[in-house]
Amino acid sequence: MKILDKTHAQFAETFQRRYDKGIHYSSPLYRQVMKTGKPAPEKLSPFFHLPELVRQVTSELNISTGRMSKREADGGVVKFVTQLTDDMNVESVVIPMYRRYTLCVSSQVGCRMGCRFCRTGRMGLIRNLTAAEIVGQVFTARHQLGFDIRNVVFMGMGEPLDNLKNVIQAIHVLEDQRGLDIARRYITVSTAGLAEKIDRLARIEGNPVNLAVSLNAPDDEIRSWLMPINRSVPMADLKKSLKNYPLSKRSSIFIEYVLIQGVNDRFEHAQRLGQYLAPLKVKLNLISYNPAYGSGLHPPSEKSYEQFHNWLTKQKIFVRRRNEKGGRIMAACGQLGGKRQ
Repeated sequence: MKILDKTHAQFAETFQRRYDKGIHYSSPLYRQVMKTGKPAPEKLSPFFHLPELVRQVTSELNISTGRMSKREADGGVVKFVTQLTDDMNVESVVIPMYRRYTLCVSSQVGCRMGCRFCRTGRMGLIRNLTAAEIVGQVFTARHQLGFDIRNVVFMGMGEPLDNLKNVIQAIHVLEDQRGLDIARRYITVSTAGLAEKIDRLARIEGNPVNLAVSLNAPDDEIRSWLMPINRSVPMADLKKSLKNYPLSKRSSIFIEYVLIQGVNDRFEHAQRLGQYLAPLKVKLNLISYNPAYGSGLHPPSEKSYEQFHNWLTKQKIFVRRRNEKGGRIMAACGQLGGKRQ
């Protein structure tokens, strides 16, 4: 009986059907598993005088979606690899932030988007992760590595909106206050620009989830060369979805712009980018390209990066500098994943 793919209410319903026991039994068990990482029903008062139920629950409850096969650290950043039950591997990254930890989770093994600057894209899409495998990354970071994860960003391996059903279910599990209790305002879903799926994400039950868009170009010509998705979803179509995405008064859409030497870093690129973003409520994260072997792409110089940053701020674009973290362990933006498994 799986638990990591279920909210409190869903687990209670499953528990009732399987054992004919109500929420008085399932609720403390769910809380204990999610809060401590261990089932131990024998330690819960409703189970004290029911040894047969304890035996059944202990043998049937499944809280594993694989094993942590590798862990690397670089300046506070920790990358860990989960070997899934079918021997596929996914990578997750713990990033220290001010007063809390952020976990960058993967949503797929590989990715079909094929972005030139992304190492994961070279793998192609192998398969989607289940909701339990997505939640399991947070579970591992908290209960095996001991990090108090309070932010979750779907910016790891894969295109989250290409696995929308399981990503949405994972969000519901992560935000359940009786479980992992990660508030939705601290959950961000990143996309390469699947406009139709952005529209579907906008309709998720409850408050809208934070949205990040990997843009990386000022026009269709450059973006189509960098990101094949732009050939089917051009920037004008993407912009319509961004305009319609629901935002609270304090929230904005995050725009990710990977700055690449000689590709998207000139003055005219900054001008066109500013014009594209002007009508939108956005915050732009400016990221220096993180080299990946064989890509043929190069990061900008420090001077070029500063120039581009200044050109955007002069256009009243809110720009945040994204400093490289985890580059030495291939844990930085665009570096997750390796050769096809």
